[in-house]
Amino acid sequence: MDRLIEIIGLTKMYDARHIAVNNISLNLPGGKIIGLLGPNGSGKTTLIKMLNGLLTPTQGTIRINGQAVGPGTKARVAYLPDRTYLAEGKRINEIIDYFCDFYADFSRERAMGMLNSLGIEPTARLRTLSKGNREKVQLILVMSRKADVYILDEPIAGVDPAARDYILRTIVNNYNPGAAVLISTHLIGDIEQVLDEVIFMRYGHLVLYNSVENIRAQHGKSVDAYFREVF
Repeated sequence: MDRLIEIIGLTKMYDARHIAVNNISLNLPGGKIIGLLGPNGSGKTTLIKMLNGLLTPTQGTIRINGQAVGPGTKARVAYLPDRTYLAEGKRINEIIDYFCDFYADFSRERAMGMLNSLGIEPTARLRTLSKGNREKVQLILVMSRKADVYILDEPIAGVDPAARDYILRTIVNNYNPGAAVLISTHLIGDIEQVLDEVIFMRYGHLVLYNSVENIRAQHGKSVDAYFREVF
């Protein structure tokens, strides 16, 4: 779908002096992995929260698969925040039970398969795992859904290179083929290999939306290098 995510005239003001997102319009297709890139304070997190229905726009509209953001779209968006939100005293299989009850599109079989491939025991409590394995479990839960949109906020921050490789493979191999995957990250060089398209934001404005292939062809450099040049 060419317009899986439609963003029209989107603005979010926290007060008269603080415009976090400023009149952004975008159409994002399904079947693509899209990088949401920009320095701190560029509005990425605010945009992500509006896509998830966690913040209400000051102006403008967002539609996901033709539907205005609300309870219906929340059921079709899989979100990985940049902070741990799971109860660390819970066992992994208890958390999986919760996801099965809460999300109609959650696949227990897929989740268990990915845990088994990592050698992570489903009866282990989350707090007993290393930081890298906790990050992997959270990603497994998100990627075990058959969602229309996957939104991943800093999915590889703070983990070792081996964990990063596993996380990237998990994203590429497990997302619903017709879905859009939106990844916000500062580690562009590490994640560029899996991106189809990129969005650049600065001070709440849309600076660029283009394919990775076009950037390389037009500018003769990687997305990481071009990002450093622009910003």
